[in-house]
Amino acid sequence: MLPLLTARALDEGGALATAIPGFAPRPAQQRLGVAIAEAMADREALIAEAGTGTGKTYAYLVPALLSGQRVIVSTGTKALQDQLYHRDLPKVREALGLGLRTALLKGRSNYLCLQRTELAKGTPVFSGREQIAQFGRIVAWGKRTRRGDLAEVADLPEDSPIRGLVSSTVENCLGSECPFWQDCFVVKARAEAQAADLVVINHHLLLADLAIKEEGFGEILPGASTFVLDEAHQLPELAAQFFGESVSARMLIDLSRDATGACAKVTGSLATVSPAVRELETAIRQLRLHCEGLPQRGTRALLLGHHAEMPDRLRALAAAMAGLADVAEGLKEAAPEFAAVLARLMLFQTRLRHWAEGVPGLLEVEAKAEPTTDDEEGDDNDHRAAHGEVRWFELSQRGFALSVTPLDVAGPLRRYREQSKAAWIFTSATLAVGADLGHIAWKLGLDAPRTLLQPSPFDWPAQALAYFPSGLPEPSARDYTERVVTAVRPVLEASKGRAFLLFTSHRALREAATLLEGGPWPLFVQGSAPRLQLIERFRASGNGVLLGAASFWEGVDVAGDALSVVVIDKLPFAAPDDPVLEARLEAVRRRGGNPFLAEQVPAAAIALKQGVGRLIRRHEDRGVLVLCDPRLLTKPYGRLFMASLPPLTRTRALADVQAFFAATHEATAAAIAGEAADDR
Repeated sequence: MLPLLTARALDEGGALATAIPGFAPRPAQQRLGVAIAEAMADREALIAEAGTGTGKTYAYLVPALLSGQRVIVSTGTKALQDQLYHRDLPKVREALGLGLRTALLKGRSNYLCLQRTELAKGTPVFSGREQIAQFGRIVAWGKRTRRGDLAEVADLPEDSPIRGLVSSTVENCLGSECPFWQDCFVVKARAEAQAADLVVINHHLLLADLAIKEEGFGEILPGASTFVLDEAHQLPELAAQFFGESVSARMLIDLSRDATGACAKVTGSLATVSPAVRELETAIRQLRLHCEGLPQRGTRALLLGHHAEMPDRLRALAAAMAGLADVAEGLKEAAPEFAAVLARLMLFQTRLRHWAEGVPGLLEVEAKAEPTTDDEEGDDNDHRAAHGEVRWFELSQRGFALSVTPLDVAGPLRRYREQSKAAWIFTSATLAVGADLGHIAWKLGLDAPRTLLQPSPFDWPAQALAYFPSGLPEPSARDYTERVVTAVRPVLEASKGRAFLLFTSHRALREAATLLEGGPWPLFVQGSAPRLQLIERFRASGNGVLLGAASFWEGVDVAGDALSVVVIDKLPFAAPDDPVLEARLEAVRRRGGNPFLAEQVPAAAIALKQGVGRLIRRHEDRGVLVLCDPRLLTKPYGRLFMASLPPLTRTRALADVQAFFAATHEATAAAIAGEAADDR
């Protein structure tokens, strides 16, 4: 019954066509909706790739709302989550005439914490006038907001340090001991979600719940009959983060600030707490100082072998954490804030010991790793620890993170899915490698899922041209980026700017930005302003050229004439020295597989599809895709990448690109002239 109701709602003359202005039935959307409805009715798993323009949001919202079941919809980003809940969901619900209860739920760090905001008022932690002004706006907004969602605060950057001061984490939340418990925005949001028929969350929150990283208010997932995961290609990498654990300088600095702030609640405690806090902060600085000269990311063995004093620095950090824990232990009965500090310290101590596991004597932790064979020695247990974990470090400008990451998340994902006894719908525009969904199914722990490949309904041969510049060297050549810019300049001249240049490294991005300075097009370079601000400036410019790296390859939607060219400098293979990737490749080798073909090529093919997907966003769009990497045409694996792309017309002739844009400009001029004539 549900598949039939879904088909009717999405058909010509159906509920959506009747009630939503501009809605046009699409056969691809209807097929996707019916496949989702069938999987929901049978409580089965479905992997569905739906190319750009299919309309997958409506395709899953219609059966989700018609099913009468409790449904969890999870998105890849908070921006998509807000768009889905505030724009798309109300339209579909109203069109179907359903009065179902819906809720929007985010992780606790997205909500104003009244207790921590009050604590911040009396703590001199702001580093400038801008932060003071931001805090003042948040305090004023906090008095009138109903939901407490920090996304409502205008001009508050996602990476603003103020967010950490006015929101809570599972570690620093006081729970029912909090004096603001009755007015807590997180408690209210969770209560609404528990009572709702359809809840819109994001993958971070979903995985936090699945990984039993309990946020302190009870689980939201039990009882759902269907889980719909949009942008599901992101799930394996995000799951690796959530099923792993880390302890970082930032976590410890935040903890030390909270310990100092808690002293306001207990007279005379500052004299006891301050020395322990100073000792911890000194240990953090000393450890970071001894990391100078290391790469940004690397294995635990690399960190420990970098400096003779590194083990001593780690032991000093552990001792400082223990010292502050002793102080908090003595004060925990005096104020709940100190009890929360102690709980966090105990958690971080456990994580640090786990990270040190397998290195005898490092933190007085015995080796617990599985025995290794003779040919597996070296790199100690970083890649071959018990349960398939990799231990590694990451450095920021002033901080560090020590992490333990599982190599395989298929097992945990499979267990949670089976325990739920629900339907699981995994959908995205980029799941297949070539026409094969086997890679993502294996990553998600799906043995025999239902599958659907629904190509984009766009007329790719007519709307887009793929240009492969001739004469470019291998990407390893020293002058590769310079040669790429030289090859791209005439394309930008033909298109009159209006281009995204996507790079696989920040070094290449910076070099290209320098080479393009002083040109006739306004340049927008990643890092020069917040991401959303750059995109808005680019869109408003009309002829801009935007240079971006990883975060601009997906989730960026610029439809229409503002974007007519997408340039990709290299195939987006992950950095080979990434410690987590190294460990995964080694695991494939030990299984007797080919790590390049089994791991690196599929991941890069999906990333390439994401970058290509920036070009054509609607039926009226036209544009040129410039693929600079000659390996696409010269290497055997290039065929797999090409098979993963839409069916664009291909050329190696610059004249074809110039003719494409000449025709586009003529068509635009004719349309403008026609509109002017109509006005007369």
